[in-house]
Amino acid sequence: MKQKENACRTYVGGQAVMEGIMMRGKRAMVTAVRDPEGVIQVESERLKPPEKRSKASKLPFLRGVVNFVSSLVDGNRVLMRSADVAMLDDDQPTKAEKWLEEKHKIDLSGIFNVVAVVLGVVLALGIFIALPQFITDFLPFDKTDSGLDGLWFNLTEGGIRLLVFIAYILLISLIPSLKRVYMCHGAEHKTITCYEKGMDLTVENVRGCSRVHDRCGTTFLFLVMIVSILVFSCVNVVVAEWLYTDNSKLNGLIRFGLKLLMLPVVAGISYEVLRLLAKTKSALVLPLKLPGLLLQKLTTREPEDGMIECAITAFKLVLEMDEDPKIPERVFATGGKMSNLLKNTKKRFAACGIEEDEAEWIFALTLKIPKSSVATEERIIKVPQAKEIVRIADERLTGRPLWYIIGDADFCGYKIKVDERVLIPRPETEELAMMVIAAAEEGNAILDLCTGSGAIAIAVERELAKHGRKCKVTATDISAEALALAKENAEANEAEILFVQSDLLSRIRGRFDIIVTNPPYIPSAEIDGLQREVQAHEPRLALDGGADGLDFYRRIAETAPKYLTRGGTLMMEVGKGQAQDVVKLFKGNAYSMIIQDFNGIDRYVKIVL
Repeated sequence: MKQKENACRTYVGGQAVMEGIMMRGKRAMVTAVRDPEGVIQVESERLKPPEKRSKASKLPFLRGVVNFVSSLVDGNRVLMRSADVAMLDDDQPTKAEKWLEEKHKIDLSGIFNVVAVVLGVVLALGIFIALPQFITDFLPFDKTDSGLDGLWFNLTEGGIRLLVFIAYILLISLIPSLKRVYMCHGAEHKTITCYEKGMDLTVENVRGCSRVHDRCGTTFLFLVMIVSILVFSCVNVVVAEWLYTDNSKLNGLIRFGLKLLMLPVVAGISYEVLRLLAKTKSALVLPLKLPGLLLQKLTTREPEDGMIECAITAFKLVLEMDEDPKIPERVFATGGKMSNLLKNTKKRFAACGIEEDEAEWIFALTLKIPKSSVATEERIIKVPQAKEIVRIADERLTGRPLWYIIGDADFCGYKIKVDERVLIPRPETEELAMMVIAAAEEGNAILDLCTGSGAIAIAVERELAKHGRKCKVTATDISAEALALAKENAEANEAEILFVQSDLLSRIRGRFDIIVTNPPYIPSAEIDGLQREVQAHEPRLALDGGADGLDFYRRIAETAPKYLTRGGTLMMEVGKGQAQDVVKLFKGNAYSMIIQDFNGIDRYVKIVL
């Protein structure tokens, strides 16, 4: 068991959920749940950073109330989300749910979450406040007394409340699914303790740690019960003389109402006491900690290794997200309404500067539906489909281009395989291919320089053959890896193309009626400033056009005329703002033309000898 020299305290807290653990840091919250297939699924979200939170969340006593309420709401929401993963529910929505969603824009899942929180609060008030008060009503105490009798009454009621709490813990532990939650609770505590001891977070190390912890919610609830006895007793002394009446039933309602009013005070004081106790390991305060630690023995169980793995996964990620604001959020891959997952995916993409159009492409390609219908069509997606969508989205958020992840791209209606060996074909280049197709005649010899994935050559050869114009198409590239992929694409599309590895025209023989090229044209100094997806993943060899981006055009201007037949045509794609400079390189040629792309940018240069 490896232990680091300096143990460290951590601000990270957690909560056990269905088949997993939630860990909450200062700036992020992460939930890791193991699904029925044995896969650990992770969902993470950014929290409002401490410096942007309200003053109430920072002030002593008030912060306890704020944290209690937010933990209640977030905890219930996370618990319900974990249940979705643990059970992987694919249920179709009822007609009523569809009608509410379509006609009134009512999201039942959100309503269920609110109802669950309200019912949970009502149940807690009933069990831990109303029930103890009801029981003590049968005891021979003067509840309205501000002296010793009233004190004994509050002590007795507090003791009954504590017994009810313990009985409740033991009772729900008999439910198999909640017993496993207790085991996850143990995994949460052990993981945090392991980290605070300075040990590496491994399953073996975590298993050897204690499953009780100073900052546990169970200890907080115990403190709430102790503090409530003191607070309710003090309140009873203050109001006994002027608020209670001769009506015992009315007095019971008054006592219940006072307890509700004092709950924020109790929560605030208990939170501060918990913080103080957690800051010290002194034996002097052990008697104050011990009851809460003993109660944790009831609310935790020894976890399975898989639960510990979930806890470690959540803990590590929450630390990483707290340190690095660029780490994207993640979502569970659960079945359900397509619109919910689409909305979440678009939100994650927007946070990382990725166009929502790409999210729609992921859904369209995975579900095999038209992209135009993704934003409007309502359907239920199955768990395997959701997993594939989330997998692609997660990989896209790493910065890898979408079409590399998908593995192919559409070019003029042909499927072109793409990966990091070649550039991803752009829509502008489709226009260049269509210009060649329009200009080519039966029997023409056509050369595609810097072919890359072979997209232009394949589209030209296939479209001409489809329309009865048989032409000889040759394609070249300096990269052997790019040519290997281009050959795969040609075979997949049944295109007859001669591939030659050549540095531009250096190994080419013969003349051609049309030479088409989309060479590298990005100035060297600008490459590192391109989109992360381009400069980090697409091959630099296919991007770098030299100091001013015109190196390849100069070489083409010097040699291409020798390889063109009389009246032959050279068609080139150029970078923004380069068209005029490229034309000047071809002085003395019979005819030159600059053509704009669909965005109105001078994108193509046509030279005719």
